Amino acid sequence: MAPDLDLAAGGAVCLALAATLWALSVRRRADQRIAEVRAKLERLEGLADATQASAEAFDAAMITIEDNEARLAWGDDSLALCAELMGLDALDAAHRPGGVIAALMDADPDHRRKLGALVERGEGCAFQVRGVNGYVSVDGRAAGACVWLRLQPLIASDGGLPTADRFAALLDALPHPVWTVSAGGALIWANRAWLAAVDASSIEDAITRKLVFDRASTAQIDEAAKAGSPREALRWAPMNGQRRAFRITAQPLEGGDLGVWALDATAVENTTEALKRHVEAHDETLNHLGDAVAIFSAAKKLTFYNTAFAQLWGLEPAWLAEGPTHGEVLDRLRQRRRLPETVDYSRWKSDELSRYEDLGAAPDDLWTLPDGRTLRVVRQPHPLGGILLLFSDITGEMRLKAQYNALIQVQQATLDKLNDAVAVFGSDGRLRLHNEAFERFWNIKTAALEAAFDFDGVVELCVHRLHDPVFWHELKGRVADPDPRARIAISGETKTSDDRIISFQSRPLPDGATLVAFSDITDTRRLEKAVSDKDAALADAERLKRDFVGNVSYELRTPLTTIIGYSELLDRSGDALPDRARDHVAAVRSAASQLARSIDDVLDTAQIDANEMALELADVHIRDLLDETAARWARQAEAAQIRIDIAADAEIGAIRADAKRLNQSLDRLIENAQTPPGGVVTLRARRAPSEVQIQVSDTGRGIPFHVQAHIFDRFVGRDRGGPGLGLALVKSLIELHGGWVALESEPGHGATFTCHLPEIAYAGSGQAELSL
Repeated sequence: MAPDLDLAAGGAVCLALAATLWALSVRRRADQRIAEVRAKLERLEGLADATQASAEAFDAAMITIEDNEARLAWGDDSLALCAELMGLDALDAAHRPGGVIAALMDADPDHRRKLGALVERGEGCAFQVRGVNGYVSVDGRAAGACVWLRLQPLIASDGGLPTADRFAALLDALPHPVWTVSAGGALIWANRAWLAAVDASSIEDAITRKLVFDRASTAQIDEAAKAGSPREALRWAPMNGQRRAFRITAQPLEGGDLGVWALDATAVENTTEALKRHVEAHDETLNHLGDAVAIFSAAKKLTFYNTAFAQLWGLEPAWLAEGPTHGEVLDRLRQRRRLPETVDYSRWKSDELSRYEDLGAAPDDLWTLPDGRTLRVVRQPHPLGGILLLFSDITGEMRLKAQYNALIQVQQATLDKLNDAVAVFGSDGRLRLHNEAFERFWNIKTAALEAAFDFDGVVELCVHRLHDPVFWHELKGRVADPDPRARIAISGETKTSDDRIISFQSRPLPDGATLVAFSDITDTRRLEKAVSDKDAALADAERLKRDFVGNVSYELRTPLTTIIGYSELLDRSGDALPDRARDHVAAVRSAASQLARSIDDVLDTAQIDANEMALELADVHIRDLLDETAARWARQAEAAQIRIDIAADAEIGAIRADAKRLNQSLDRLIENAQTPPGGVVTLRARRAPSEVQIQVSDTGRGIPFHVQAHIFDRFVGRDRGGPGLGLALVKSLIELHGGWVALESEPGHGATFTCHLPEIAYAGSGQAELSL
């Protein structure tokens, strides 16, 4: 018993030791856990203090909203400042942040909507609110069931300007490249236009690849950084596959960075270059003129002269290149006695220089020089300001004037040979020339015309035949008006008191005179009216013919339908009808069917002539079209001992066409095939560039050469009877599709008709539907 007690006592001791050791281990782990929790709590408290300190350091108030209750987390001073900016009591705002939030919502309905979405659905928001005394920046975020709202007052120096992010968004929306770089030229930020120009996906991508907008502008940016002042230059750079001109500006920014922007100046540069080329071309053109040309600016300085100008006046090109004034040029010419002689040169020079004040074109002037030359002087205002002078040496013209006077007699004799009544009036309105036909036309004596003083005197002699004062007043304006714009050529018709229709015309002559001509066109107008009436009658006859054909054809179709129907009924009566009667019924049915087709041909032709036939376009499979045509004619071909073959690829495809009209065309071509028993009719189709060719060939006797030229004409006689419209209708139907028909035949070796059809119908092929 004693050993057992000892063993039990030892076990109890061991158990007690084990319990003690376990308790010590648990206590040690608990102390370690408590230490860890305490350290974590101290760290969190430090982070909270740091967070609050950082928030307060940036002049911001943090408000939490939970269960529709707003509490101020930190930022008493910032909240008070926000309340002052919104026009609230600053002391009350620290204890009632909800009042500040209500003021923010009342400032703008959009602000109320955004804050409501933040509280109800957790949608983040960021905006600025304009208060009574300034601006408040609002930034809201949701975290679980709690909403955090950061309020930051914008001081007066900010002027209510948007934040940097909003400035970046604004610059990012610009179509022009904008970017910032460091003083060393490294890229810091760029907008989307810059990234698109350098083909970069992001700013990080551009920095990694070391992309630049224009390598030539790097020196410009470095110069702006070193000088501390803006630098601007024009650069050409590729953008979107095109060479564009950009006016690049580098602006130093506060802090040492640089802002760079590039404005697209391609249109301005192209316009400037085009203007420069036009000016050069204009100057080059003037330089090739034989007349002397000089252009003076609005400041009366010589800006251009051609070679003829220097040669005409004998002036030194080097002196002219210095740009002398107009007055200096006149003074030098006077010193060399190359200007018209005048008593008062000062007044003459003053009058010449005063022409710069005239905005309109001045009349031509003549200068007679001391050396015997005569110059025509033309002055025109220059589009860019100033005046353009053109000097023409007309000395030769003046010498020809004597010869001109000698030719007056010849002209008079020539005018007398004309049938039209012709009179020439000078610029002063006096009658200079007239022919004998003029006297006969107006029934005026020669002495009376010679006594007439001017145009008005001639009108008094002619007014008894033409009583229209407006006509004579208009004609006088063309004769006596000194303005060149009024002396334009006119023509027209009028009627005299004796019911004559006369045509008149006036033509300005080079010497300032005006030629007036009259002719009697009464018979011509009567003939034209007769021809016009005849054309109208022919058109009416054509319309009546078309209406007659259509009406008669429609009237014939009804009884023919009855005849064909009853003949088919009799043909199906079986043995009740004798064989001979059955043959008669078949003949009646065949003749009625042929007459019906002829009537259809006449109607279709009438529709085409009247432009009333409309095509029903759809996808037509060529192989199916040929198979259906062969099946339709199989019974008749078998009865006539003729074989119908099809030579077309099953994969030939389809075209856009009217299946009904194509079937009608093929039926007429097969019907026209004159093939004896044992012959073959071949339907062939093949594709060619941009078209499909459908051929109908036979092994008949062919078509004589003298008939081939008229085979597609209407009403050409056929061996099988009918009106002869089948082939003409085929030609019209194929042309409606935008195609054409050709014939190849040699007498004794059959004939081949080829229909050329476009793969796609095109506009202008004959019907408006084809343009769809």
